[in-house]
Amino acid sequence: MIYCVVPQELAPELLQQLEDYYADDPNVKVIVDRRQGERRDTSTENEGPALRLVRDRRRPRVVGEFPPVDPPAA
Repeated sequence: MIYCVVPQELAPELLQQLEDYYADDPNVKVIVDRRQGERRDTSTENEGPALRLVRDRRRPRVVGEFPPVDPPAA
């Protein structure tokens, strides 16, 4: 499914035109973006997102040293 997202400000001008244009294509759906603001709360009064930890997901290194390796014979 392909979504053709129309900004709410342009919906009166474009929505009907795009719906008519894609009417024969069942894989395209024309929708209006009705979001009002950002979804993430960035205020300091809500300490949840501000205290989010970013962790290193790599494996820890092996403790110790590798034994010496002889160079390959030519």
